[in-house]
Amino acid sequence: MLMDKAQSTLLIIDLQQRLMPAIEGGDSVVEKAAWLCRLAGMLEVPMVLTEQYPKGLGPTLEAVREQCPAAERVEKLCFSAAAEPALSGTILGKRDQVVICGAETHVCVLQSAIELQRSGKQVFVVEEAVGSRTANNKALALSRMRGAGIEVVSTEMVAFEWLRRAGSDAFRQVSRELIR
Repeated sequence: MLMDKAQSTLLIIDLQQRLMPAIEGGDSVVEKAAWLCRLAGMLEVPMVLTEQYPKGLGPTLEAVREQCPAAERVEKLCFSAAAEPALSGTILGKRDQVVICGAETHVCVLQSAIELQRSGKQVFVVEEAVGSRTANNKALALSRMRGAGIEVVSTEMVAFEWLRRAGSDAFRQVSRELIR
């Protein structure tokens, strides 16, 4: 199955101030997630942003927030975003596909992905836009998600599947950003 921008929601999970410094390769994860947010904004794909206990972990990093000003924001205490009642009232409930980026891969991303899939969603996790405190935990989570039938994809897969064709202004802009 291909990702379809008309059926997708970008779910940005817990890219927060006090958590991200502990994430292995955290700067790269934030950069890729921010790029996905810009892409989603450009292609009018709705976004939902979660924050795990923001009182303790702080708000979403500014580098991400500034790329997704229209994102619906959900504060959560459950590790799985899908377990939060507030999530069902967002655009996520109206779309069949969920593209996920965020942290931590082996906790909130994993639990959210599995529960969203169980609820009937087609779930895609963007490998270079998720992170954990250790590479081993990230690798184990990605392996477990693949085993559960969740699609693990790259930022370029998301971009070109959402775009579907060349020749548009959006394609030219995305191509310029990818080539740099």
